[in-house]
Amino acid sequence: MSDYDPLIGYMVQHKICTPEQIREVQISVQKKRGNFLQQLLSDGLLDGSRLSKINREVYNLPYVMLREMDIRRELTAQFKEAIVRKHMALPFYAAGGRLFIATFDPSNRMMLDEFKYQGKFTSVEPIIADMGVIEALIEDHYAGVSGMEQIFEDDENQEQNINAISEALAGMPGTEEEAPVVRFVSGMLLDAIRTGASDLHFEPYETSYRVRFRRDGVLQEVAAPPPNIANRITARLKVMASLDIAEKRVPQDGRIKLQVSETKAIDFRVSSLPTLWGEKIVLRILDSSAAKLNIDVLGFEPDQKQHYLDAISKPQGLVLVTGPTGSGKTVSLYTGLSILNKPTVNISTAEDPVEINLPGINQVNVNPKTGLDFAAALKAFLRQDPDIIMVGEIRDIVTGEIAVKAAQTGHLVLSTLHTNDVPQTIARLVNIGIPSYNIAASVNLIMAQRLTRRLCGNCKIRDRRHSHDELVALGFAEDEIDDLRIYAPKGCERCSYQGYRGRAGIYQVVPISESLSEMILHNASAADIAEQCQKEGYWDLRQSALNKVRQGLTSIEEILRVTTD
Repeated sequence: MSDYDPLIGYMVQHKICTPEQIREVQISVQKKRGNFLQQLLSDGLLDGSRLSKINREVYNLPYVMLREMDIRRELTAQFKEAIVRKHMALPFYAAGGRLFIATFDPSNRMMLDEFKYQGKFTSVEPIIADMGVIEALIEDHYAGVSGMEQIFEDDENQEQNINAISEALAGMPGTEEEAPVVRFVSGMLLDAIRTGASDLHFEPYETSYRVRFRRDGVLQEVAAPPPNIANRITARLKVMASLDIAEKRVPQDGRIKLQVSETKAIDFRVSSLPTLWGEKIVLRILDSSAAKLNIDVLGFEPDQKQHYLDAISKPQGLVLVTGPTGSGKTVSLYTGLSILNKPTVNISTAEDPVEINLPGINQVNVNPKTGLDFAAALKAFLRQDPDIIMVGEIRDIVTGEIAVKAAQTGHLVLSTLHTNDVPQTIARLVNIGIPSYNIAASVNLIMAQRLTRRLCGNCKIRDRRHSHDELVALGFAEDEIDDLRIYAPKGCERCSYQGYRGRAGIYQVVPISESLSEMILHNASAADIAEQCQKEGYWDLRQSALNKVRQGLTSIEEILRVTTD
């Protein structure tokens, strides 16, 4: 009986290959003394991605997004390059005498034995990975610098920080029986921090389980552990977040705090949600030290930056930042607050939750369960002799009326709304019940924003796919198209083969002029206000996004993704 019989049976049953094709591959392998799976790939009967999916189903083994892993050179250096290249398998993690190997051929017993005895491990466990990724990372580790090291090469303290985080994770409670799940969960949290993820999603399904990271605003699958350990993963996360592991019928919220050093801590905001096949757990990473509150790196055009600075420098009035969740509103507000933060002013904020700790500013976590909502916090602030107030979000007429009143009585108020652009923000304020005359009298500036992924400067390529008419339809001027240099993503080690690295803001920044104030007062439509903004020279989000394309910072596909309503 062949080690590949289960795989062959699956492929024939699902009509991926015919029995005749399988026999031809076997004959070829015997003649060449080659590898059965490599022959399948070279004959074009399978590609690497499909093979990895089939292996996961046939052998019920976990799948790893290998590019997202921190593969230590101290580990790979223990094995001869010849063996690694021969089997196209890469050791990527070891603990407690167990070695984990990324492979596209988990049934190769000879490979497992060779790695076991050369490295003197008690056991070797195969983990499924894409062959192409394995091959690329083998080149990294035996012929150059890894992409992960390049990403962090400018941060002198990165290794020290990662080691501290690893120690903090290792110090969290867990029994010996739970050790494999504990290591897996800790590894996911550590990888998320290393790769700059903002959120982690742990998702159970009927016959599978997956882990996804949100990086640069886009979700990417990074691991697929066996579904039979789903409940253990959930229990581990809930224990770490101090949630009730016995309660599985209602949503729960908690936090995980990793004390990395005396001055640095990383918080994970944890949410559990009962789904059809178990509890989905989502973690939001709240790392105050990661926020770079520098207005020059946010992506403002020069005139937009000046409009924002002028608005927040006024002694009173309302400054509104709008956009969907994850569009960077909080960082924009915090950047403004950091500029205003001086010993001579009293600044108070009401947030849900406080995401970045700002020394010198009085920050309040709202808690509706205890009666401390945004409106209650605002009322309390007004009795505390404030100069500047930031309220996380105007959600209702009560909060809106207090914010407007504060803005009209000698206070600078900053807040957010979940609206798409400036004209819709005005309409939203009217819809929640704030009189037009109060809006016109109190609002200094409205800023709508999005975040677009930046093209990797190391590998971006010229994009010549778009016709003249297509570019005009997007919004480019007829007379500029011949000189346009448009770029598209390619993918390299430096950007983890995504083609993008980091994000930049796209803004619509509109100071409320006398003309706009008059239109608001007379209940002008959103379309009329949008037209007036254009007349006064204020770009909308699409125009701002097109300028990022002109500058070579992002791609056309990316601006369409973030600016198409």
